[in-house]
Amino acid sequence: MKWFLTIAVALLVISCGAPKPAQPAAEPPAQPPAVAADTTKKAAPADTNAAMPATPPPAAKGMLKDTLEVTKLPENLYFNIRVKDYGTMKIQFYTKDAPKNVANVANLGIKGFYNGLTFHRLIPGFMIQGGDPSGNGTGGPGYTVPAEIKRQHTKGAMAMARTGDQVNPERRSSGSQFYICFKPTPQLDGQYTVIGQLVEGMDVLEKLEKVQTGPMDKPATPVVMETVWVTTK
Repeated sequence: MKWFLTIAVALLVISCGAPKPAQPAAEPPAQPPAVAADTTKKAAPADTNAAMPATPPPAAKGMLKDTLEVTKLPENLYFNIRVKDYGTMKIQFYTKDAPKNVANVANLGIKGFYNGLTFHRLIPGFMIQGGDPSGNGTGGPGYTVPAEIKRQHTKGAMAMARTGDQVNPERRSSGSQFYICFKPTPQLDGQYTVIGQLVEGMDVLEKLEKVQTGPMDKPATPVVMETVWVTTK
């Protein structure tokens, strides 16, 4: 099990499109790491202003429409993901521990950046990752965000993906790619910025863990973020 988790960490590290980092000191995987062949290419920056507007359920309360400031984040802030055919997950942001990363992801959500994007990688017993407009793990909005590494990876923790330490010694977060843990993953603690915790929809996360995958740990049937919206309730 330890070798599997070590390999899974390595896959997560290289998911954002930078050159492949050094291999971990563990038994190498039987297959090449996911998207390794594409990591020398960079996707064009996404046009965050052209994203689709959020269309949450009519019953959604406290939905935000205006851009948030890092220094003026509401104490209670939630990231809502309606996953097509599966249901809705609600994550409470850690506004005090990761304000820069939270403000960035929240503002992308408010603009509709995530609407229609997929979860492009799924590893049972580990995590599900999404937020890439290119859909293959190499894309993003064209920038990174400073690391704010404080929280632990519990079941349902939402954290930011990033490139490896070899090319990213400051451990800066991806501009948009995030992952949600299926299980507690303490081996990632101290390495990635955790920005929130799932508070509603654990049953949805558990259903997603059972989705069949193909090459590159990509879901055989697309898992789509139909709508994402940000609320204060």
